[in-house]
Amino acid sequence: MAIPMNISFHGMPSSAALENHIREKVESLEQLHPNLTRCNVTIQQPHQHKHQGNAFNVRIDLYVPGDEIVVNRDANEDPYVALRDAFDAARRQVVKHAEKKRGDVKHHSLPGAGEGRPTEE
Repeated sequence: MAIPMNISFHGMPSSAALENHIREKVESLEQLHPNLTRCNVTIQQPHQHKHQGNAFNVRIDLYVPGDEIVVNRDANEDPYVALRDAFDAARRQVVKHAEKKRGDVKHHSLPGAGEGRPTEE
């Protein structure tokens, strides 16, 4: 199922190749969390320095029923590396969110409440 997706470019020309790359990454996230309802991806090249590289910023907004997962990365001079890093972070957050909703999150006992603590008699 293809979720509604908005891809926007700021401070740089749009790229069909980057758009296709982003769509592939979003499809892989859909497989991890079937309840994704919408995705907005913004890739931005905010500064045009002559002597320094032009780093790309990537923001990913993923929507699930009752919640929003946001990833914002100031990343690399290569837009594909910036997207990879942002989508890796999004993948981790989507997996964590899905585990939490399923109740797979580990529950740690409180310190001192476990076995081996001496009791007073």
